[in-house]
Parts: sequence; structure tokens; C-alpha cells
Amino acid sequence: MGNRQGSLEKVVTNPMRVLITGSMGYVGPLLIHRLRKTFPNAELIGFDTAFFAHNLTAATKLPESLLDRVHFGDIRNFPPDLLDGVDVIVHLAAISNDPMGKEFEEVTEAINEKASVALAQMAEQRGVARFVFASSCSIYGAAEGRPKRENDSLNPLTAYARSKVAMENALRINAGAMTVTCLRFATACGMSDRLRLDLVLNDFVASAVATREITVLSDGTPWRPLIDVSDMASAIEWAIKRDNDKGGQVLVVNAGTNAGNYQVSDLARAVATELPGTRVSINAAAPPDLRSYQVDFSLFAELAPASQPVVSLLQSVKNLHTGLTEMQFSDREFRESSLMRLKTLNAHIAHGRLSRDLHWQ
Repeated sequence: MGNRQGSLEKVVTNPMRVLITGSMGYVGPLLIHRLRKTFPNAELIGFDTAFFAHNLTAATKLPESLLDRVHFGDIRNFPPDLLDGVDVIVHLAAISNDPMGKEFEEVTEAINEKASVALAQMAEQRGVARFVFASSCSIYGAAEGRPKRENDSLNPLTAYARSKVAMENALRINAGAMTVTCLRFATACGMSDRLRLDLVLNDFVASAVATREITVLSDGTPWRPLIDVSDMASAIEWAIKRDNDKGGQVLVVNAGTNAGNYQVSDLARAVATELPGTRVSINAAAPPDLRSYQVDFSLFAELAPASQPVVSLLQSVKNLHTGLTEMQFSDREFRESSLMRLKTLNAHIAHGRLSRDLHWQ
């Protein structure tokens, strides 16, 4: 690689320089740890606006201490010079779920689409060799029938999902000579040094720990594919190392495992099994939740046999249970807490730290 010249082995020897945007989010801590272990001589650079940097959960040290450099900034005003000498970009930075996308729809478009596309264009112009984009299976939206494959039609139902589709399309156009990998991740779950509880499995475990009760607001039938956050880091490592003969120069691939497709009611019952005495309440009379999709991950299994998800649903639940216990977590009102990303943003705004368009004041 080495700015488009030579093999990965040459880059690692050079050494490789990796820029991680959104490094202070939910995925960042596990990704940083994995990349530092896999590429001990690499120069790892973080870039983050630090909205959630203070939301550390059960961390024994600052995850970013493993980085060589950290730059604080807004992706909407990305400094082009930061790309000088960069071999790989891992693009995690985003307004990262449907509730935030609904409340900040224009900002979601500005960050997840316009600024992200501009970053990809700058990367191509500056000679970055590889671009890894964290996309999402949520772009399948309301998807009946067989599990969805990469070439199936998309039905994004939210601003967040639409922004992921737009970025994928832009990367196909703007790849230039870059090797591009768009990882359509299953729904994230699992323990992190910056835990989020606005994810379905994480919410269920937190509710069981704090209240010994799980309330499923839907009828429990919607389908969701899941992937543990540590397995997301593994998939990103694979994408960094991927050669073009494994999927082509521009690859869009579902990242997860076929065994990881679950109905929401299955998730609730799995949590109750791990935490005996937890009562599960399902709203059988609820109107249908349109966000329901099963996903086919066969292409990922074919291309990345040594990087398949290894953390089971039960192990993700156990890890969350252990992590919350170590935090001495007992907040029955956690959905109003800083562990919900939207609540953190709104708290920043309420205290005058952020503007409504999410610029630091």
C-alpha cells in the first residue's frame, strides 16, 4: 500500500499510518485496542469532535492512550493536511442512530453524507490507499422475504439509514485509485469503554440489571441481525488488510453472521436466561414495527473466513452483565441518562455547550 504503492507487508514495515474518525465513540475503544495489538508499529491517529469523550464506562485507562495522536475537530471542517502520509482511513464518525437522526435530520445529512463524501474526495486526492466505511444493515429497512443480500433493493426508513446509502453511492463514484470497503454492519451490541444503552440488546441487559424487567414495546416479531462491538473491530481489521482480489477495488459487504439474525423477542428471552428472575413483557397489541430485516452474510463468510464473528449472543449478554456490574450500575431511569447518546447531545445543548446544529459554542 504505502500511499498506493506496494503490498500491505511493505506498509506495515514502513510503518502504516491509520486515521480513525469518530475514535471516541462506542466502537473506537475496541478498535484502537485491536489495531494497536495487530499493528504494533503503526501510527494510529484519532479524529473526533469529543461529544461523548467523557462518557467512559468501566474503563481502567483512557482508550486513546494507545493512539499516537488525537486531533479534536468537526468532520464538517476537516483539515486536509491531516491526510498527509495517511495510508488508511477508518471512517466511523457519524450521527449514529435513528433517534439522533430524527432530532437532528439536517445535521445528520451534513455530517454523515456531505462531510463524509468530502472526506472521501480529499482522501482520494491526497493519495490515501484504503478507505474503510462503517455502513449499516439498517439501510434494508422494511424487508420482507428472504434474508437480504448486498445486491438486493434498499428501503431506508430513517435519516440515518438514508445517509449511509448516500455515502456508499458516493464512495463508488469517488473511489479513484483507493481500495474501498463499505461494511454494512449488523446492529451493534456488547460492552465497550464508552458503552451505549440506546441499542436494543444493551437496553435489555441494562433494564434487566436495574429493574429485573424487560419491556418490549413492539410485538417482538421484528428481525434484527446483531454483531458484538469486538467483532466489528475484527471486521475493520480485515478490511484494512483486504486485497482487491477479495471482493474488488470497491466492496460493499454485509458484516455479521447468518446465525446472528434474531427476532426482538428472542433477544429479550436470552437476556432473561442470563439474569434469572427477569420478567419479560411483550406488547402483543403493538402496531407493527416496520424496521424488520434479516440479512444474508454469506459473502462476508466467503471473503473473510478467518475474521468471522466469534462472540455469541449469550457471551455478549454475559459481557454486558459483567461490565454493568463492575460499574455498580443500578439506574432505573437510564434512558434519561448520558448513556443514551441523544440525551448527551441534548444536555450539551441545554447547558449552552453545543448549538442546535451541533457546533461547540
